[in-house]
Amino acid sequence: MEPNFIPLSVPNFGGREKEYVNDAVVSEWVSTGGSKVPQFEQVVADYVGMPGACACNSGTSGLHLAMMMAGVGPGDEVIAPTLTFIAAVNPIRYAGAQPIFIGCGDSLCICPTLVEQYLEANSEMRDGRCINKRTGAHIKAMVVVHVFGNMANMPGLLKVAHDHNLIVIEDATEALGTYYTDGPFKGKYAGTMGDVGVYSFNGNKIITTGSGRMVVSNHPEWLAHAKHLSTQAKSDELNYKHDEVGYNYRLTNLQAALGLAQMEQLEDFIQHKNEMYDFYFEALNGKGHYGIMPFRDGVRSNKWFYSLYVYDEHPLRRDEIIRRLAQEKIQTRPIWGLIQDQADYPRNEHYGDDLARHYLDRIVNLPCSTNLTKEQAQRVVDVLLNLSEA
Repeated sequence: MEPNFIPLSVPNFGGREKEYVNDAVVSEWVSTGGSKVPQFEQVVADYVGMPGACACNSGTSGLHLAMMMAGVGPGDEVIAPTLTFIAAVNPIRYAGAQPIFIGCGDSLCICPTLVEQYLEANSEMRDGRCINKRTGAHIKAMVVVHVFGNMANMPGLLKVAHDHNLIVIEDATEALGTYYTDGPFKGKYAGTMGDVGVYSFNGNKIITTGSGRMVVSNHPEWLAHAKHLSTQAKSDELNYKHDEVGYNYRLTNLQAALGLAQMEQLEDFIQHKNEMYDFYFEALNGKGHYGIMPFRDGVRSNKWFYSLYVYDEHPLRRDEIIRRLAQEKIQTRPIWGLIQDQADYPRNEHYGDDLARHYLDRIVNLPCSTNLTKEQAQRVVDVLLNLSEA
């Protein structure tokens, strides 16, 4: 890495990664067989308090499996956030369904009030199914993304889902380790309150296997089906017989070895993330025309990403701030462009996106690696405060 460069979010391999990967190599199980994968599945399931888990090779594949577990298919519609990474939405199309985009609240997560307003105005219940009055389609499910490790308003969202008979798929890709400390879901982890939950182990996440994802579910039979689909739907191992169209979505033994070592360090990573968030908050919130976006009360968040809010009074706009930081060898990024503006999605329905557009123009995500030092964070702060006087 370039000297003095401060990356946005990079892996931290300070544990037993080499030892566990070497074990996998010595065993000669380096691909999709071997003991590390089921061990990793069990460790993650135990950590979040779920009965089981299914490992797969990417975030997108995990969400695709979630759609199939939920029975989402052609002719269905799925409520989804407009403020998220596009990988949370593309699997809806893979399943043959269509998304309906809903805006966010101040947590940056999909807003239950906006979901309720949309459904009350545009849907009706027929024989226990939520039907879109405009398209006639069955609105079957809702995707909830816990953005940047911030817990979505699960009590509100689950009530809306219950009232309209929607399946809830939690995209907890950024929120491994986030859980409620208060309220009706006290002790419950992000990803465990809906019907299906999905965690990501991409290289920039709080733990990593290089690439990969874990699926959990409150429906054991759904999870078994996901495992079956992810291994090419093979019903006869010896004779290579397959009873439905499956996928090669398996995690490798080498990746699972990395994951086991990373899980051993997860709580330390979260503690460090929280400490560095507090450092940024103290140094920048309310200073230099900046704010630091808060996390939900009553929640222990993993604080995966730190979002700097740039007030309108600042002399520079978001993109110029990012460019100036890059000149100082500090990597930052904006939040995602709204999904309804991208690819083929402008033709899909959307509702209540004003706040999402507001934040889109004003948020810069700051360096937040689990090995970020206070000296590095102070350099980020110093540059930002100097920019506010530009």
